[in-house]
Amino acid sequence: MTSSTPKPLRVVVTGATGNVGTSVMRRLAEEPRVVSALGLARRTPRLSYPGVEWAACDLTAPEAPDQLLRLFEGADAVVHLAWRFQPTRDAAVTWEANVLGSLRVFEAAATVGVPALVHASSVGAYAPGPADGHRVDESWPTHGWPGAAYTREKAYLERVLDTFERDHPDTRVVRMRPAFLFKESAAGEQLRIFGHRLLPGRLLRPDLLPVLPGVRGLRFQALHTDDAADAYARAVVQEVRGPFNLAADPVIDGQVLAGLLESRSVELPPALPRAALSAGWRLRALGASPGLFDAVLRLPLLDTARARAELGWSPEHSATEALDAFLRGVRSHGGLPTAPLAGHEPAAA
Repeated sequence: MTSSTPKPLRVVVTGATGNVGTSVMRRLAEEPRVVSALGLARRTPRLSYPGVEWAACDLTAPEAPDQLLRLFEGADAVVHLAWRFQPTRDAAVTWEANVLGSLRVFEAAATVGVPALVHASSVGAYAPGPADGHRVDESWPTHGWPGAAYTREKAYLERVLDTFERDHPDTRVVRMRPAFLFKESAAGEQLRIFGHRLLPGRLLRPDLLPVLPGVRGLRFQALHTDDAADAYARAVVQEVRGPFNLAADPVIDGQVLAGLLESRSVELPPALPRAALSAGWRLRALGASPGLFDAVLRLPLLDTARARAELGWSPEHSATEALDAFLRGVRSHGGLPTAPLAGHEPAAA
């Protein structure tokens, strides 16, 4: 190998069997510079990609610190995707998995001397967006929204990485801050996490939803998970550092959602759907908390110029195509042979 030949890379991915992880593993399998990709998850999957291996690793287990040291040995990059969304009613459980588990990953990477750490942050790490709705770049404050565990945890890890970068300047740290991520094979998982098994996907049909209640002022961005995976792979093989916003156009609002469902949008003041969500939350009929609803209403819109310029990245799918893939997945009850994405059975009507 001459000095001008790029070094072959060995990559380890945590949370490799979920929505983002399965797409990242497939994309790494296609990347010429990646000669070895090791996917970590609590349960190893029945899923095969060329050059991909799997190992069981629970980041909350007592043996995890020593196990991570062994698994990270010789790695050129660690992509940290592992995240637990539920139980949203027990913040101590998600804190242990998401925050303390991430600390274990960061500490092991530093101890072993992994050259690159690519971390899955989120649009949810950002402070509420500007009142005029203009798109924000990566310099927007990452204070999160205090009312939801997800946003608190994502923002906290941004502060942890600030300190990590200061203490380990030789480690190339990348923080991905994507918008909402959708693909067909992950729709069942997302419905279980944020909705409930009692919310049948068969209801998301145009003939059953002639009118779609919307939330006044709700606007958000979406991205196909495969496009996010492409950005992760580019961050692994390129000498980039720092945060990158990831999102596709168009911005999603009530009218766009109604168009996807061939329905008519009727806007409601936020207090009405929030009250319904709160009732469903109290009755344990829904998995999304009222605090998460409040956070979504305040999310900024993302400017993705940096990812396009420095990573050479652009999404192949529009935001509406990403949402349409999610809706197809909800209706078809599809999935992948991993524990998080296993196909779901339709709930009783």
